[in-house]
Amino acid sequence: MSARNIDSDRKRSRPVTKQSFKKNKLVLGVVLVVVIIVVIAGLYIVFFSNKDSNNNNVSTNPIAIIDTSMGIIKVELFQDKVPNTVDNFVNLANGGFYNGLVFHRVANLDKNSPNNHIIQAGGFYPNGTSKASPFGPINLEINEDARHIDGAIAMARTDDPNSATSQFYICDGPQSFLNDNYAVFGIVIEGMNVVREIGSVETTTKYGGYENWPINDVIINSITID
Repeated sequence: MSARNIDSDRKRSRPVTKQSFKKNKLVLGVVLVVVIIVVIAGLYIVFFSNKDSNNNNVSTNPIAIIDTSMGIIKVELFQDKVPNTVDNFVNLANGGFYNGLVFHRVANLDKNSPNNHIIQAGGFYPNGTSKASPFGPINLEINEDARHIDGAIAMARTDDPNSATSQFYICDGPQSFLNDNYAVFGIVIEGMNVVREIGSVETTTKYGGYENWPINDVIINSITID
C-alpha cells in the first residue's frame, strides 16, 4: 500500500478537534432550545384551548334561590331552552310575589312509584287564601331537552295547556308521564335533600277541600334570582 493511501486513511480517521467539538455542542444547544420552545408552545396551546372549551361549557342561565322554612333549594333556570316561562318566573320572583306563600300540595301522582312526589307552591298563603299572578297566564312552552327528571321544576296549570300563571312544582323523583304536557323550566342543582324532606311531610285536606296540603306549613321565605 502506498504512503499516499496510508495518509488518506489517517486523514479520514483523525480524532475530533476542539474546534469541531465546540461547533457540534453549539448545534446541539440550538436544537435543544428549539425543542423546548416547541414543547412550551404546544403546552400553551393545549392549556388555553381546554380553558376556552371549559369556559364555553359554563352555563349562563340564571339561578333561583328558594329560601324555605325547611332549607334552601337552588335551581338552574333554563333560560336557553324555555325563555318565556323563565321570564315569567323571574319577574314574579323579582317582584316578591312568592314571599310568604306555602307549599300547598305534596302528592304522589304515580301509584306505580309510591316514593315519587311533586311538591307544589306559588299560589296560596298559609291560611288558604289564594294569590293571583299580576301577569296572567302564559302559553305552554315545551323543550325536548327539558324533561321531568328527578329535581326538575315545572309550571302547574289547569286542563287548559295555556293556563299556567305562578304555581310551580318540583319533582321528588322522575315524573316522565308528565313530559310534553307541562313546561319544565329548570333543575335543582343544590338542596335536593330539602326537596326530599318536603316530599315526605304528612298531609291532610284543608280549607274546604284542598287535598295533600301539608299539616305543618312549609313556607317560602323568599325567591331571589342570581
